[in-house]
Amino acid sequence: MTPHYGEGFAGTGADAAHINTVLGLRDGVVGTAWVTALASPSVGHVPFVVVHSPNLPVMPFTLFVNKATIDGDRHGRLTWGAAQAGVAAGVIDALESKLFDRWGRLDTLALITAVWVNPAASQEELVYANNRNATLAAITMGIAGGPLLDRLRTAGEPNNPFFRNS
Repeated sequence: MTPHYGEGFAGTGADAAHINTVLGLRDGVVGTAWVTALASPSVGHVPFVVVHSPNLPVMPFTLFVNKATIDGDRHGRLTWGAAQAGVAAGVIDALESKLFDRWGRLDTLALITAVWVNPAASQEELVYANNRNATLAAITMGIAGGPLLDRLRTAGEPNNPFFRNS
């Protein structure tokens, strides 16, 4: 299985979510990257297993890697709380939508999520909902093989929430 790369963005303002995903086999390069990231925390960046609730990890096993350095207690709670729960919900949505079914057993897959939570975020429910939606969008795109090339060719000038070329 070739790794599947995805990207998803949901919401606006400080509570928006940006997710990057890599889905692959546990016994392949994605599994190696998953274990390496889990075993290599750094100051402000501590990858962890995404859980539905304590002692109930989501399937496929999913690694949460924060892209923003934790900036205080509130940001930490939003990252490890609402954003993590949103990622879990997005993975479960993908599972319920049968997006992983082509590979059969979920215990052969590993998913890495790189998650942006803005240090200025403040609304837990929006952080949760946006991370849920962005996670599902990223997984969907990854499994589809990336964005539609026709859409990419006709999308105009590149832009994002932090920059728009006028």
